[in-house]
Parts: sequence; structure tokens; C-alpha cells
Amino acid sequence: MTLETWLGWPSREALAREGITRARRNLARAVRAVVFATLLWSTLTNERAPGDWAWVGGIALVLGCALLGRAFFRFTYDHRLWPSLAVLVLVMGGAAGARAAGWPVLALAMFCGCAVTALGRLPLGAAVPCTAVALAAYSLVNDDNWLTTVVTVAGLGLAGYVLRLDAEARGSAQRLLAQGRAARAAEAESAALGERARIAREIHDVLAHSLSAQLVHLEAARLLIEREPPGEFREKILERVVAARGMAREGLAETRQALSALRGEMTPVEDFLRALIEGAGVGSGFAQGTDVQVAGERRALPAEASQAVRRVAQEALTNVRKHAPGAAVAVRLEYLPDEVALEVRDSGGRKRAGELAVSGCGYGLLGMRERAELLGGTLEAGPEEEGFVVRLRVPA
Repeated sequence: MTLETWLGWPSREALAREGITRARRNLARAVRAVVFATLLWSTLTNERAPGDWAWVGGIALVLGCALLGRAFFRFTYDHRLWPSLAVLVLVMGGAAGARAAGWPVLALAMFCGCAVTALGRLPLGAAVPCTAVALAAYSLVNDDNWLTTVVTVAGLGLAGYVLRLDAEARGSAQRLLAQGRAARAAEAESAALGERARIAREIHDVLAHSLSAQLVHLEAARLLIEREPPGEFREKILERVVAARGMAREGLAETRQALSALRGEMTPVEDFLRALIEGAGVGSGFAQGTDVQVAGERRALPAEASQAVRRVAQEALTNVRKHAPGAAVAVRLEYLPDEVALEVRDSGGRKRAGELAVSGCGYGLLGMRERAELLGGTLEAGPEEEGFVVRLRVPA
């Protein structure tokens, strides 16, 4: 065996309970219950223990060993050598005390448990000496003939080593399963990215080019109309062409954002929110108090959560321009441990919720609420104090 074999711990997967079948877990619980009940019964019925209240000490010793056993399992799972050895020393010391106090069955069980668990859960360099000490103590305490003792000692050592090999095999199987799941997830993600890239190319080749061409034609139409003599008809046509040009420009910007989302090249959400407010320019309908606050530790968000935050912010700010022109707007983005939260609050001038639904704004918020719920999040919108508040929370 190599030095690493002697000094290396069993893997965490081997020491954990994952991968153990339900039947095997139930069997292990039943064996522990039977052993625990037998030890308690032996302390209560043992006539060799001196004193009328000696059984109290026996029960306390059994319960203390059970607690130390749980601590040993915890320490070995965390790969903490010295606390694990300290627990073994305490248990073997308790076994020696039990033998001296007249509880030989309890002492034998404690020595056996130390030998088997040490060989199954400690590095071999520490497990072999501990197991040897525990089995030697067992041989001294045991009253059977030498042949039975030798066979029992050999069986206990073999049982501990078999349990170690079984745990390592289970741990290897768990690692292979985890690697397989990771490989399948990576393959699915790669396929999704490929499909997104294909969709992005299609959108770019069709929709983005079409919108760009529309912008060129609308701009040319605007220039031609401006050359005509002034008049009411000219002004109406010019107004419609300018509005159509603005809509085409906004649609092209939205298309580019969608393409960036599909390609995973989206700008940070906080930068998008600032650009959303600053890009509105003079006459956007926002007061000078409009601001964006960011709280929490910033991190990259999943595409779905990032897109939800952006769309809700766009809808909320559009509603402010429509229904509360001149209001100050406070936008707050907060990164929570498992979520991201957005709050858009205006200073007043809103219509009531029923009026919002009639004007069309309510339907936009309804769509945003459905988007949030599909992601497992929530969206709340309604009047608060003198203004109107939109709150979004989605897992991220």
C-alpha cells in the first residue's frame, strides 16, 4: 500500500448516508435498537454490579457512549482526526470502567464497536493501531476459550475492513453518479446555448435587418415630407412618420437586448436600469429626483431572472411616464442570498388600480406578474402613501 492509502481518509461520499438503500437503513436502525436495548437490559439485570443504585451508572454509561458515537461519526465525516481519536479513547476508557464496575457485556460491546468503527471510518494509519488496541482489550476482557476469542477477533477485524471497502465502493458509485449528472447537465446546457445561438442568428438576420431597413425608409420619408410646404396635412403626416420611426428605433433596441440575452452577453442589470432612466433624456416625464440604488453583493444573474427584472423595470417606468408625468422615481435593486428584488416607487400622481387596468397599464403589470410566477417569484403593484409601488422578487 502507498503512503497516501495509509494516511488518506475515506471519502465524504463513503462516510455519508447517501446511496444507502431504504431497506439497509431500516436494518441498520433495527440492529442499533436491538444492541442498545440489550445493553440497557444487561445493566439493569446484572447482579455482579455492586450497590442498589449501580444500574443508574450503567444506564448513564450506555447513554454517554451513544452520544459519543454520534460525535465520532460527525468528527470522522468532517475528517477531524484528533477529536475522533479523543472520542475513541473516551469510549475505550468507559469500557474499561464498565468492566471494573461489573458490566462485562457492556465492556465487550464497547470494545467491539470501537474496533469496527475505527477500521471503517479512520485513515488506515490511525485505524489499525486503534483497532488493535480495542481488540487486544476485548481479548483480555472476554472469558471465552482462546480459540473462540481468536475467531471473534479475526471476524471483527474482517467485518470492519469489509465495511470500509463497502463504503468506499458506495462513495465511488456516488461520485460516478454525480459526474454523470454534471456531464448530462453540461450537455443539456451546451445544447440550449446552441439553440439560443441559432435563434439569435435567425432574429438578427430577419427581424433586426427588417427594423433597420424600416428606420432607413422612415428617415428618408421624414426628410422628404419636411421639404413640402407647411400645412396641417404635412404636420400630421410628419408626426405619424416621426412616431413610427421612434417605435421602430425602440423595437430595434429591444431586439438587440433580446439577442444579447440569447447569447449570454447582457450588461449588468444595474447598468441597464441606469441607462433606462438616463436614455429617456429631457422630457421623459421623470423628475430630477429619479435615482437607482443597488444593495447587496452584486453577482451575475440567470438569464430568466435578469430578463424579468429588466422587463418589469421597463413596464413600471413606462407607466410612470404615462400616468405620473413629472413624478420623482426611486428604483432599488437588491441582491439577496437566493433572490433578487426590484422596487420601483414614484412620488405621486398615479391613477387608481382600476383606472390603470382600463388604460392598458394594468395588463402590462399582469403580464409581468405572470412572468414572475413562472420563475417562482412574486410581483406586487399598487398605491402606497401618495405614490405607486411595484415590487418584484424572483429566485436568482
